Amino acid sequence: MAVLANSELKEQVEELDGWEVRGGALEKSFDRGDFDGSIAFVNTIAKAANEADHHPDISVSWDTVTLRWVNHAEGGITEKDIAMARKSDELA
Repeated sequence: MAVLANSELKEQVEELDGWEVRGGALEKSFDRGDFDGSIAFVNTIAKAANEADHHPDISVSWDTVTLRWVNHAEGGITEKDIAMARKSDELA
């Protein structure tokens, strides 16, 4: 899957709620209320990621989960990352 061109990436990110391009990846933080909420969300994301065979970088800080979607094999953000960002929002 090809890395999105900058113009296409900009258009796609503008359609996402709260996602930003940082360090070459799509990134968003989710407030889950407490540590248990964060871990439950991570487990939900992990299930979806395994089903899609595409996995994010995940950071947990007590009540906050930060997801970073990037296609490491392709060297940038692809349509699959955009789709998984949308899926992440649905699961939140």
